[in-house]
Amino acid sequence: MRFVVLTLCLAVPASAQTRRPSRGAAPPASATKKEAPETTCPAPLGTGVTTKTLFCEVAIGRDPAGGILIKLPPHRGNVTVTFDLHARHTYSQEESHTYARYTASIGVLTMDNTLIKRAVVMAEYRSVKDLLDRIGGGAGPGGIKAVAPIGDEPISIAIPESEEQVRILGEKLTVDHQDATQTFTQPGRLIAAISNVMIEYRPGPVKKAKKGK
Repeated sequence: MRFVVLTLCLAVPASAQTRRPSRGAAPPASATKKEAPETTCPAPLGTGVTTKTLFCEVAIGRDPAGGILIKLPPHRGNVTVTFDLHARHTYSQEESHTYARYTASIGVLTMDNTLIKRAVVMAEYRSVKDLLDRIGGGAGPGGIKAVAPIGDEPISIAIPESEEQVRILGEKLTVDHQDATQTFTQPGRLIAAISNVMIEYRPGPVKKAKKGK
């Protein structure tokens, strides 16, 4: 009996020596932020009469120095950019029931002209009820512009961590009428509109400006 008791007493401190010290909890990751980014719109369409939403037109282009500029704040990891993409229709009272189907494609590019992602919106027009909204500030009746957004495609794009800003440029527009189809690819032509631009990101350290030589 003594031998057994002695063995147990010796075994207790031996097992205690093998215990690993508890590790502290890992520091929490910085929370994500969601906000409207600083955006430069070369061709504002205007504000919706009903929705009060600001719409920015997208032109076909090949040069990333043009187009819609979205600046990204200091961040860690990828940045998610979201916006609503719309086609555009020119409304007239005389042709209020003329059928048209619009397919517009745009690209989100880095400043060195690398395509990050392509986005497409397709919308059909049969009557004024198909217009997403009317735009104020025009010369039409009641101060309404003839051009109006049509269709509403939500877009979400992951921007690589290395990028500090991106551009949105138009690529191509196809318009199908009852008796004809037209395709537009010439630079400068307005083919779509965007609205409700937002970004979601994890804040990162602010980069220090380089000292001049």
